[in-house]
Amino acid sequence: MSSRSIHEKLVALTEQMQAAAEAMDFEKAGALRNEIARLKGEAPGEGDPDSVTVGQPPPGAMGLGTQVPVRQPPKGWVKPKKPDFMTRNVKPRGRR
Repeated sequence: MSSRSIHEKLVALTEQMQAAAEAMDFEKAGALRNEIARLKGEAPGEGDPDSVTVGQPPPGAMGLGTQVPVRQPPKGWVKPKKPDFMTRNVKPRGRR
């Protein structure tokens, strides 16, 4: 499919989803939302903070455990700073 036809289909699906939501048909609206996400190449629950995105390892990966899905951190997540074990639990001198 060309990018133009995909865009036209996305616009049509978005209108159908909004009409289904206004008609209180939330199951149909949810299915349309998932179809839109699939066409965009996103995971269906990507905006949901409670969902966990699981992806497959790259093709051609060999070895034990390569068939196990790889967990992706949510968008905006920053790895916490590593603690400095040399200064942990050390009381400052001079003040007691």
